[in-house]
Amino acid sequence: MKREVKVGNRYVGDGHPVYIIAEIGINHNGDIDIAKQLIDASAAAGCDAVKFQKRTPELCVPDDQKDVMRDTPWGYISYIEYREKVEFGKDEFNRIVEYCRKKEIDWQASAWDQPSVDFLEEFSPTAHKVASASLTDSALLLKMRQQGKPIILSTGMSQMDQIQAAVELVGTDDLILAHCTSAYPCPPAELNLRMIQTLREMYPCPIGYSGHEVGLPTTVAAVTLGASLIERHVTLDRAMWGSDQAASIEPGGLRKLVKYIRVVEEALGDGVKTVYESEQSGLQKLRRTDTLPIRGRYQQD
Repeated sequence: MKREVKVGNRYVGDGHPVYIIAEIGINHNGDIDIAKQLIDASAAAGCDAVKFQKRTPELCVPDDQKDVMRDTPWGYISYIEYREKVEFGKDEFNRIVEYCRKKEIDWQASAWDQPSVDFLEEFSPTAHKVASASLTDSALLLKMRQQGKPIILSTGMSQMDQIQAAVELVGTDDLILAHCTSAYPCPPAELNLRMIQTLREMYPCPIGYSGHEVGLPTTVAAVTLGASLIERHVTLDRAMWGSDQAASIEPGGLRKLVKYIRVVEEALGDGVKTVYESEQSGLQKLRRTDTLPIRGRYQQD
């Protein structure tokens, strides 16, 4: 069984390098210059893609929340005013797409409503991302599927029957399913990384991991369990204003994460026992006898 999906010019799946996404999300706080700095940091770290979010605030913000007041960098304003402040429009996305092209890095975005899918399609993203909160929005899932692009589906906040229903709706062709726990930040005891193996056993598509934990080791561990896509939030400074900043990685940490993933995926090997050339001198010096009764030779088909 060949688990692979083509995203842009890259294949994602077994036998291919882990596809690493730096989730910028709304950590730019509505500032295109911050967004560019985050793209710079992601490209310099060796990430394959950056990801943004796109909402139509009047559709996505519940009516009972629209007029709730809150402190923000723009003053004491309503929640819907805040959501509008952090949304990028056509001019900003034009600049983002052009800047990603210049930096030779893919870009994607998670659309939270159907008009946002149409909006993003104008800029030809390499894939559509389904946020965990949208997993049960069947109309949105079908809208994304109709675009004919790969879908990356995050599974946070979801029961297994909900995940199964979503997968049945969109099918496993051109689908990457990402295990996720939607807590910001997520405590290690709730990461449940073995779900990556569970999903691999259930579905023939590539399985990824979208993490919101603090630190890097558990994300690297996801690769050893079979994750072929990794997504982590990135920020310039975890102390910046915003709900996702504390669960994000700063540029130095992002560089380390990419380095660790590349080392680990190389170290995993192919599972076939081999006596390497680097062992030969030690073999000659240290092994004095070879008296084990060999009744047969292990052969790999």
